[in-house]
Amino acid sequence: MPTLDWIGKDKVINHHMDVPYRVLDKQYTYGGDKSENMIIHGDNLEALKSLLPKYEGKVKCIYIDPPYNTGNEGWVYNDNVNDPKIKKWLGEVVGKEGEDLSRHDKWLCMMYPRLKLLQKLLSEDGAIFISIDDNELYNLKMICDEIFGSNCFVSNVSWQRTYSTRNDSKGIVNEIEHILAYSKNPDWQPQKLARTAEMDAKYKNPDNDVTPWRTDNAFAPGAATHQGMVYAIQHPFTGEMLYPANGSCWRYQQSQMLSIMSGWCAYELKDIDDAEKRADVCGVPQEKVRNDVCAIVLSCSLEESKRSAERVYKRGQWPRFFFTKNGLGGIARKTYLDSVGGKPPTNLWLHSDTGHTDEAAKIIKGIFAGRATFDTPKPPRLIERILHIVGVEDDMIVLDAFAGSGTTAHAVLNKNKEDGGHRRFILIEMGDYADTITAERVKRVIDGYGEGKSAVEGTGGDFTYYELGQPLFIEDHQLNPEVPDEKICEYIWYAETHTSYEPKDAPYYLGVANGTAYYFYYEKEALCILNYEFLSHVQEKADHYVIYADQCTLSDDELLKYGITFKKIPRDIARL
Repeated sequence: MPTLDWIGKDKVINHHMDVPYRVLDKQYTYGGDKSENMIIHGDNLEALKSLLPKYEGKVKCIYIDPPYNTGNEGWVYNDNVNDPKIKKWLGEVVGKEGEDLSRHDKWLCMMYPRLKLLQKLLSEDGAIFISIDDNELYNLKMICDEIFGSNCFVSNVSWQRTYSTRNDSKGIVNEIEHILAYSKNPDWQPQKLARTAEMDAKYKNPDNDVTPWRTDNAFAPGAATHQGMVYAIQHPFTGEMLYPANGSCWRYQQSQMLSIMSGWCAYELKDIDDAEKRADVCGVPQEKVRNDVCAIVLSCSLEESKRSAERVYKRGQWPRFFFTKNGLGGIARKTYLDSVGGKPPTNLWLHSDTGHTDEAAKIIKGIFAGRATFDTPKPPRLIERILHIVGVEDDMIVLDAFAGSGTTAHAVLNKNKEDGGHRRFILIEMGDYADTITAERVKRVIDGYGEGKSAVEGTGGDFTYYELGQPLFIEDHQLNPEVPDEKICEYIWYAETHTSYEPKDAPYYLGVANGTAYYFYYEKEALCILNYEFLSHVQEKADHYVIYADQCTLSDDELLKYGITFKKIPRDIARL
């Protein structure tokens, strides 16, 4: 598979592994005593890593709206990559095309490690959607193919972001933005959209059937490989022998077709010596066509059969396969409205269905009493479309690592209010406005906003606001004494098992996974030694034990005897 190369790529491919693991410091909860919804203020690369112990492989839907790299965003490259070339970029605002010759390199170096962590957080049945414009679309597509796999590419969606074109626009006007979609696994399928009244209007009920239907093709492709489904059906009104179109076969097996046609009049199977005609339909030489295929023919006279078929036609509720042109035409098939389900999503999302930039700006102004607090918001309807097609689960986790004005949370709260769901959101925003705009918008959406006729009812809901806290490790790989013990335990449990940690009542005991019991014997102000005295506190029965401690006085033979693996603190604590 072709891959993309750029300045600094070799330094950032595994940079996500060098990013320090930092804990999350809870600042406040809004809307209740506790909440599983999160808004995190801090660098999104470090914040994404802090989510791994609890959320790896659990996020069903990811939406991100990263900088489009137009040179107008004022974004700054700030990743502390250990490379002299990249260190020169730190703190510099990325310039426009022609002014900053490394702008694409910087953007790719910024995106690559974040996408690596997002891929880890995505669940096996999840999908990620990334908004982008033409500036980095093709670069983004290539690195996503590399990280998620080209076989996991779902679509390049064109979102119609505007409903009108300026008269003074020059050249070919950009009416759309792109949304690249990738799944965690290749066999992922989107949920269908709700049907529209226009779609349903195509379904009629001319025969007073139990539900509306539309006329569909009675044939299916594959005549040569399905010769047992290529045969004549005798017309009950005219007596004509009807065959599928060349290259086609009847849609159902012959036994089922016989049963359906018997709803018009009496039919039977009969050999009518029509190998030449069936060979022509199948597109094979006559000597290679099956010679044991009978026709479905009238078992009574044509006159009697016609009278029976006319009674059925006048009565209504015709069989699934019927005769067109008032009974005198060919055979067609009914497709019932209640069997077709929703509308498959396409890669063109019109503004009438998913909103546009002006709509998004008006919503922001409505929330903040007329102030335009954010330059490039997305409309909630756009994210709601993504939520719908990713999954019907009403408790899925939704992550936005470039949260901006908080549209993703707004969309999640709207959907929960609409269907009573319990979807959870995680927003990450590094800007100084994370509390004053991002979190503030979510508060106002929860409570309701606006006045008079412009008032919008609150959605209800809650969230907890976090700051990116202390690193778990300080110099020389020592444990940071400022980090709470529970956060250390959570980290170690995840490093060992890659599952979420649940605190236990027993001291130092972390839990059992795959037959192994884990203990973290640690005190900030004391030396903790794995010895016989500590073993007396080990109550959990397991096939094997992993015990972390500062020191161990048990011999190798004794450790082997008791099935213990000793890990020294902090030396043997893995680095994610």
